Amino acid sequence: MSNPITLPASLALASLVLAGCATSQAPQQAAATPTAPAPALAASASSAPVVSEGRSINLADIDRSVSPCEDFYQFSGGNWLKNNPLPSYATRWGPRSLLNDRTQLLLRQILEEAAANRGAVKGSNLQKVGDFYAAAMDTAAIEKAGIAPLKPELSRIAAIKDLKGLQEEIARQKMLQTDAFFRAGVDVDEKKSTQYTVSMYQGGLTLPDRDYYFKQDARTEGIRAAYRTYLTNMLALLGDDQATARKNAATIERIETRLAKASRTRVELRDPQANYNKLTVAELQKRYPTLNPQRLLAALQLGAAQEVVIGQPAFFDEVDKVLKTEPLADLKTYLRWHMARSVSQTLPAAFVNENFRYNQALTGAKQQLTRWKRTLAATDNYLGEAFGQLYVDKAFSPAAKQKALDMVANIKESMAEHIQTNTWMSAPTKAEALKKLNALRVKIGYPDKWKDYSALNISRESFLRNVLAAREWEYRQEVKKYGGPIDRNEWGMTPPTINAYYNPPMNEIVFPAGYLQPPFFDPEADDAVNYGAIGGVMGHEMTHGFDDQGRQYDAAGNLRDWWTTADGAEFTKRAAVVGRQYDAFSPLDSVHVNGKLTMGENLADFAGLTIVYGALQKQLQKQYGSNPRPVIDGFTPEQRFFLSWAQLRRSNIRPEALRQQILTDPHSPDQYRTIGPLMNMPQFYQAFGCQPGQKMVRPDDDRAKIW
Repeated sequence: MSNPITLPASLALASLVLAGCATSQAPQQAAATPTAPAPALAASASSAPVVSEGRSINLADIDRSVSPCEDFYQFSGGNWLKNNPLPSYATRWGPRSLLNDRTQLLLRQILEEAAANRGAVKGSNLQKVGDFYAAAMDTAAIEKAGIAPLKPELSRIAAIKDLKGLQEEIARQKMLQTDAFFRAGVDVDEKKSTQYTVSMYQGGLTLPDRDYYFKQDARTEGIRAAYRTYLTNMLALLGDDQATARKNAATIERIETRLAKASRTRVELRDPQANYNKLTVAELQKRYPTLNPQRLLAALQLGAAQEVVIGQPAFFDEVDKVLKTEPLADLKTYLRWHMARSVSQTLPAAFVNENFRYNQALTGAKQQLTRWKRTLAATDNYLGEAFGQLYVDKAFSPAAKQKALDMVANIKESMAEHIQTNTWMSAPTKAEALKKLNALRVKIGYPDKWKDYSALNISRESFLRNVLAAREWEYRQEVKKYGGPIDRNEWGMTPPTINAYYNPPMNEIVFPAGYLQPPFFDPEADDAVNYGAIGGVMGHEMTHGFDDQGRQYDAAGNLRDWWTTADGAEFTKRAAVVGRQYDAFSPLDSVHVNGKLTMGENLADFAGLTIVYGALQKQLQKQYGSNPRPVIDGFTPEQRFFLSWAQLRRSNIRPEALRQQILTDPHSPDQYRTIGPLMNMPQFYQAFGCQPGQKMVRPDDDRAKIW
């Protein structure tokens, strides 16, 4: 997994669909007549027009030795899984991986052309993108410079003599986004969404989750051993002798373990009410005197703030104790580590290789991504909209944007009908739900107003200095928002990103241009395929506004309970059925999906697919009326809809990466994202003629029924 872009903290609840999986389309297979009898519904539709070789699902990928009613994941893509082993550089491989590879070829062309253009107007986006990429690709210059570009920051840390200097360095590292100790920034106020607030949130760990510091199983012990080696070797590269490096590594682990122990779990972090704790600066100053929030805010150019939202007060209690009780030299060691770790990809190859060896232990990766792919990701991360403008000019048409908007409108109409006809929700709650749905903002493709990078200076002199400059510029742009009106044009993803999200405080769903291309969105494919593919994503994001987290925000994006007590209790009871179902899924020996951690994504998959199925029926009715609907490649529209959903979620994944996903990712493994919703849907049973007793058919008393 490449480093994701930094999203505002207000997107902490947002869905990142199939997060972290870079992917793409399998090569288009030639359509062929099915070699086994088509499932029941298609076989019975003898009066329907039959079409072959349409742009539909990939027939050669289907494993017809398996019944769709026994294991739809294997049926829909078993041959693809067998014929597409993981490349050595990947930890997960699926259709999005292939799309990502294809997209990267265009992005690489854009970047290489920009880098070759030495005559670009100074200060233009073209100059900045070209120079950033060129500096990052100049490995000879990076090796020659060594750690010299980092020395001003390391010297600043070394020069700390007292608590005041320590506090100033913590503020400096907040600006440079190193994640030392905690995260801080400006976000939409979740209980007053018409204004911005300052927020502070737990952080400060190197390992991917607090539990890695405490679990005693052999797998986790192995990862901690790799972590200690990583710390020691990186510190040696920074100039420590071996004995000092080992001593300093132990210091960092000790401090991080203290922070981990005070951190909330991933499941606890899913409670937005518990993570909203607004305190006055005077209250903060009294509670955290060693951290000295008043001085910290002034150094962060947020001295005007009178209140701060603290995500996890008990965590900051421990931060204050750490700053008070740990020796100054040890705190400097910790800050030095996080400064260097955060920019390791910009340093010479020895640092990059150590970073990769550590990630190998976490994910099982066999080979590092090539330099240009890593550099491309960095350019997208730090100059996302400057780069994105160049991409959109080549890759995204107004017609594609309009068709996507039309699909969203149809899905939104289906969602409204499901709310209105809901049998367990009371009229007052329905009215509020419809109000929220009607207020939902939809962003497609790219921003209406692009970011202005004029104040950011980028040159060909140093990759590392460019990264630090971009981070500081980004922080200063964020701080400027405080006290001003809400910027509703802001995007949390860049245009080439193959992903989407829902943002609760803004009540918006966002679909970058990178996602709106085959196989997820194909203007030439039939509606059943598009609705099962990108339509499923649209429904997923839309219904995030009504999952166990999203439902806690009202139409204006405020964290406010708008449900009647009875309706809230009924929703919780029905959602718990989904939680129990996913708790039972086990992709590896002794490893089970965490139904509470994945609850929001599972509900969005199930509810979204149900809503989108209704939208497809509306679209088919408009198109065909009472006439027979066409069978394409032996499958009815309903069957193609479910096949399209499933074929875009197939993936091969390394066991190490799968274990990490289950521990840290709110998304369930792909096979359960495929079959989990369908096992609850009578529409699926009908489409494939499934009968009670078959594995894809849940007994009525074990079936989730929400929308």
